[in-house]
Amino acid sequence: MGADLFSIPTPRVVIDRTRLHANIDAMQARATRAGVRLRPHAKTHKSPAIARKQIDAGAVGICCAKLGEAEVFADAGIADIRLPYPVHPSNAARVQALQDRIRISIIVDSLEVAREWAAIMRRSGRALEVLVKVDVGFHRCGVNPDTPEVVDAIREIAGLDGLRFRGLLSHAGHAYHARSERELQDIAAREAAILHQLAVQLRDIGIAVEEVSVGSTPTARFIEEQHGITEMRPGNYVFFDRTQVGLGAAAVGDCALSVISTVVSRPAPDRIVLDAGSKTLTSDGVRGFSPASGHGMAFPGLDATAPDGSIAIERLSEEHAVASVPADHPLRIGDRVRIVPNHSCVVTNLADELLFVDGLSIVDRVPVAARGRNS
Repeated sequence: MGADLFSIPTPRVVIDRTRLHANIDAMQARATRAGVRLRPHAKTHKSPAIARKQIDAGAVGICCAKLGEAEVFADAGIADIRLPYPVHPSNAARVQALQDRIRISIIVDSLEVAREWAAIMRRSGRALEVLVKVDVGFHRCGVNPDTPEVVDAIREIAGLDGLRFRGLLSHAGHAYHARSERELQDIAAREAAILHQLAVQLRDIGIAVEEVSVGSTPTARFIEEQHGITEMRPGNYVFFDRTQVGLGAAAVGDCALSVISTVVSRPAPDRIVLDAGSKTLTSDGVRGFSPASGHGMAFPGLDATAPDGSIAIERLSEEHAVASVPADHPLRIGDRVRIVPNHSCVVTNLADELLFVDGLSIVDRVPVAARGRNS
């Protein structure tokens, strides 16, 4: 395309095309070896072009966080979308409009809400595919698998006319707070065990459980050790980020997304200011097995292989990133820096487009089509 990373205005979000494709292929290969279906969560990239790459590699469909995202992907021809989110029945008209175009499924974790969805669907002569969300330890959404009434509640949901019960779904979000590889492995094992036990209880009373779905990039590497799982839904793996490196899910060389920024001020020998603030990098903190701080890994000179640990991005304003550096650091005003952010999913939602690069050369521009579709 004739442009490179030294000539574009900054800050900009760039995607290393080779790493992107390698990440897509590696996760698909892992799912195939485990004998499970891969349904990536598209909230990470919000891009139909990237979703198509995932499906072409073997994914059965995608997940979306919100109906607004699903509508964008449906418009782009993605035909099988799951929302692992408790969609409220007040959105029935939008769900039904999607049913007219694609295969759509949602989760429920409330018998009351399930009954309301069933009544709406009966009145329109439809059936809505649902999975029951199970709380496996994150304590966000989901039915409590340890309560004595959980099996009866799911049995009633499965029997509601107007719904088609597909199975069980979970998200071990607490994996992001694991303090070691062993703790992370234990979280993955417990998630699978909880779902498997509940599925067995349901099948024993004649309830068909077609899907047992798990989703988390940090725990995805243990999928081949699990039993009874039919589907995995990692999302962040397509790009990775500093948190995934900290959790052992990726190496620095796997991180496909980065932010190109420019040094705009050096008001003191030990302080530089970059032009990528919270409106680009977000204020999300970093997580991992070892304590870490700051707002990303910095690579001076646009090198994409070895971060410079002496550059510490300590605080963000909306348009400024303030970093400490050694007094003799060679960075000067006008120099460019590559930053691997703490959390790539949020960075994507702040960008209008993603610049695909080979090395330093820009080879494509991909719009973030579902950006801001948060309802």
